Amino acid sequence: MVEVKNISKNYGSLQVLKDITVDIVQSKITTIVGASGAGKSTLLHIIGTLDHPDTGKVIINNCSLFDMSERERSLFRNRHIGFIFQFHHLLPEFTAVENVSLPAMIAGESKKKAQIRAIELLDLLKLGDRIQHKPAELSGGEQQRVAVARALINQPQLILADEPSGNLDSENAQKLHQIFFDLCNRFHQTFIIVTHNEELAKLSDYSIVMRDGKIG
Repeated sequence: MVEVKNISKNYGSLQVLKDITVDIVQSKITTIVGASGAGKSTLLHIIGTLDHPDTGKVIINNCSLFDMSERERSLFRNRHIGFIFQFHHLLPEFTAVENVSLPAMIAGESKKKAQIRAIELLDLLKLGDRIQHKPAELSGGEQQRVAVARALINQPQLILADEPSGNLDSENAQKLHQIFFDLCNRFHQTFIIVTHNEELAKLSDYSIVMRDGKIG
């Protein structure tokens, strides 16, 4: 589903990614592991078009993302890619259902339909009784589940997660990881997860090890 071809990335004189080539299998969970500074997050951000490579291509479902215009790439990202980060980045003035609905409304969905879909997702993630709560009224684990629902609202084919459980205790981290596997099995979405969590890496379908900007 995802083809990464000869990706390199420099920040000034620092070479962060060095000619990375890898294929990501559809409807599976792939983790990216390695020491801090290995280039994991940079690779993930380039796959998600949040950053640009200096050289190379990223192809998702036969679409070469960096051959698109900025507008085309933005539309593709909104429709086909969901993002989950270590810090949930929920809007504090909005309720859970409003936070989850927002990407669908940005994509052109009506408020009513977006909120119906948001409530379905929050129910699925066992947050049906928290839909009108604002982030400050939710626990850390609940906030991260709201962020997962938000990532799913546009029914993306690809979910990119950058240390999604890094800010959670072990119990909530384990619950979140189980949610990923349940979602993958239920909706057949493709997950790429940057993680330091060894248990998650062992359970994933595929694991990519990065060292000093290279794979392996």
